[in-house]
Amino acid sequence: MKSAREQTDMHAAYKELGSYRAAAEVCGSTDKTVRRAVARATAAGEAPGAGAVEHNYDDVAAVIAERVEKTKGKITAKRLLPTVRAAGYTGSARNLRRAVADAKAQWRIDHHRGRRPGVWTPGDMLVFDWGEIGPLFVFCAVLAWSRFRFVCFADNLGADATLSALAQCMETIGGVPKTLLTDRMGCLKATTVAGLVVPTPDYVRFVSHYGTRPDFCLAADPASKAWATDCTSWWDVGEAVVA
Repeated sequence: MKSAREQTDMHAAYKELGSYRAAAEVCGSTDKTVRRAVARATAAGEAPGAGAVEHNYDDVAAVIAERVEKTKGKITAKRLLPTVRAAGYTGSARNLRRAVADAKAQWRIDHHRGRRPGVWTPGDMLVFDWGEIGPLFVFCAVLAWSRFRFVCFADNLGADATLSALAQCMETIGGVPKTLLTDRMGCLKATTVAGLVVPTPDYVRFVSHYGTRPDFCLAADPASKAWATDCTSWWDVGEAVVA
């Protein structure tokens, strides 16, 4: 058990350095012991204003925020270290990494990509598309939540081949997903009204028979096709099967 004097010294060192690890090195103790000493001092009211602990990088926070904004959140703490050193920062590289990470997280709140990421649930979404390998066409489908992959081959991209491949895929899965998601492939698209795809009558009869529903990606919007990279590349799947 540390004496009251030692605990006071630990608290003073922490206030000066802003790091449990650095204070522990100065006091010849461990960071856990310093953390407990600071917690006791705070609980006993011996550390006025401890609710807003000052950090040794607070003086250069504006510099960090400026560089993060200028580089669109891409700068690293390693590249920023010489700049903040010149601005008067004397802390460790570890503390700087924490400060840069916080600044990047704050920057991303106001500079998001403008869309929500796909959040899959079991049995919710089957995504599919066609690829091409030499003279063959490869139908690839991924059950989004489980990443279950299905691949088959055909000699054309017609509606009959697509619906047959979908039926075979659901038979292999052993169930019917809630939604079938694909791009705006011509064999399944009858027309487009106000930017929304109207499926062909054959596709409507198909999804009605299986008790699912069709969905299509947004036009000219790469962000709406994020599932293609999230669920793996169709070409890579086809190459793996051929190999």
